[in-house]
Amino acid sequence: MDITYNQTHSNPLESSIKLRKNSKLPKHLVRVCTPGNWRNVAAKGRVLLCLSTVGAVTSGEAVLAARKANALALIFVEPLTRQIADVDIIPTVRVDFIQGTQIANYLADSNFLPEVQISASRTAIKESPAPTVAYFSSRGPSTLSPDILKPDITAPGVNILAAWPPKTPPTLLPYDIDRFTNWNFQSGTSMSCSHVTGVVALIESAHPNWSPAAIKSALMTTAYNEDDSHDIILAGGSMKVSDPFDIGSGHIDPLKALDPGLVYDLKTNDYILYLCNCGYTQDQISHMVLDLDPSTDWTSCPRGHTINTNINYPSITISNLQLTTTVKRTVRNVGHKKTALYFAKVASPNGVEVVVWPRVLVFTFFREEVSYYVTFKPMKRSQGRFDFGEIVWSDGFHFVRSPLVVFVNTTNAALDWDSAASMAS
Repeated sequence: MDITYNQTHSNPLESSIKLRKNSKLPKHLVRVCTPGNWRNVAAKGRVLLCLSTVGAVTSGEAVLAARKANALALIFVEPLTRQIADVDIIPTVRVDFIQGTQIANYLADSNFLPEVQISASRTAIKESPAPTVAYFSSRGPSTLSPDILKPDITAPGVNILAAWPPKTPPTLLPYDIDRFTNWNFQSGTSMSCSHVTGVVALIESAHPNWSPAAIKSALMTTAYNEDDSHDIILAGGSMKVSDPFDIGSGHIDPLKALDPGLVYDLKTNDYILYLCNCGYTQDQISHMVLDLDPSTDWTSCPRGHTINTNINYPSITISNLQLTTTVKRTVRNVGHKKTALYFAKVASPNGVEVVVWPRVLVFTFFREEVSYYVTFKPMKRSQGRFDFGEIVWSDGFHFVRSPLVVFVNTTNAALDWDSAASMAS
């Protein structure tokens, strides 16, 4: 918090800010701003330039630090995909690390009084990649059910404009207790869930006979994973591309979800198997599941160890691939044409051979549901590594995409093979 600026105009929307140059300042001027780093030097009428590089230093902490120092405004430097416009108590401008470094170098090398112009905000279209995964969004894999991909899907949940209680401060900051508003910007799962809920209601109104699993399938298989630059959606907090553990099946697409072409539906047995694998007892399951046939004991859990891989889910996850494994999926044609041909296109995970059979799904008036099988064969040595791919079924109009998530763990198996080969020789 060593960089200080002098305000020379009083208009808060368009103010000319001048740097008070001090030849004794070191070349490395930018600091990480937290309330604990304040050196008891007043910054009244000045602007601070702060970084977010140490730990989880957020703009909220930097704003509190700037407010504690009585600063006029804040320039906050953070990764491009981490920039989220919080509701602040002082004017705050967010720049990425490249821009922040350029500003810091300019200030350090200047022999005059640089000026910063603060103007009213404006909307800029396609100036930054969108959508991106929020850095605080939960990531997979699932620890409870590693054979089922989590998250399922992503939806808008950052900087959502929403109604706000009129007598409630827009932030929880201690300096903001006397400010009130009728609207606010909010970010989080609560905002994302409301978007998904609205889309689900839309789909259910168009398809009232669809099950919750069918609606979920429609959302997942029609989701997209490219941003507005036609590149892979970025993972928040970095410039790396996202994978299914970041975005699940992709970003929700309401219009395509209305007409997915094919859906993966779940039967009661799928739910019972999942509950069994989660540790529920037969007695507990019998209280949750309607027993349509009291003469049968169909709510009992299977004997021995079972996995969730064969649950008819829209994605396929294998949490421990050591040997060749085959899984089954069943899809139902919900398109307008009852007679349809769907062809498979496979992008195999790295080091895994994927074979789909049959390669063509034939639907008719009398054949609404069709099953197919996917065989995974490890082709590399790997001591526990996730690799990703996808299967896309298409009739030329619909594109039904299922992510493939495979945890290749063949080191021990490879050692066994080598030992067996040595003994045989």
